[in-house]
Amino acid sequence: MFSENRVELTKQYIKKSYDLEVENIEIIPKIIVIHHTGIDNLKDSFDKLNPEILSKERSYILKAGNVNVSAHFLVDYDGTIYSLMNETFMARHVIGLNLSSIGIENIGGNKKSLTNEQLEANIKLVEYLKNKYKTIEYLIGHYEYRNFENHPLFLEKDNNYRTVKQDPSEEFMENLRKNFPSLKSF
Repeated sequence: MFSENRVELTKQYIKKSYDLEVENIEIIPKIIVIHHTGIDNLKDSFDKLNPEILSKERSYILKAGNVNVSAHFLVDYDGTIYSLMNETFMARHVIGLNLSSIGIENIGGNKKSLTNEQLEANIKLVEYLKNKYKTIEYLIGHYEYRNFENHPLFLEKDNNYRTVKQDPSEEFMENLRKNFPSLKSF
């Protein structure tokens, strides 16, 4: 999923959005961000994330760069976890926090709700990441990213580049957080 071209496009995004020149797209994970795709099946969700270039229909976020959105993991309704990219490469999944976060996308959230199997898979995945990367301090839902706007981890040059997010849901995050009292939400 991450070709050399996509790495270069990600570097361009980092320059445009954060005004940083980088030699690579490696991150030190400090935040895990939970999402839902808003697309109710695996194939269509993967097909949305797979292209290197953002589709023209996403014009609002296209102004920040043309590298497509991405995530480190994709979780299907039955709890199957798919690894989409290197865990320490920067993914474009959350405004302002990409340089310090790992993104987990869950299929659904449009007409179909997230499942208990997805919750269990997220618990296992967060546990795995928390144990592997001792630098991880936060576990947030995508809808909470703006709470970090004045936090040192938040980077975004364009003060007008913000979106309103609802994913995954407060209930899903509540149930997930019960398992990780040591991880902060903000």
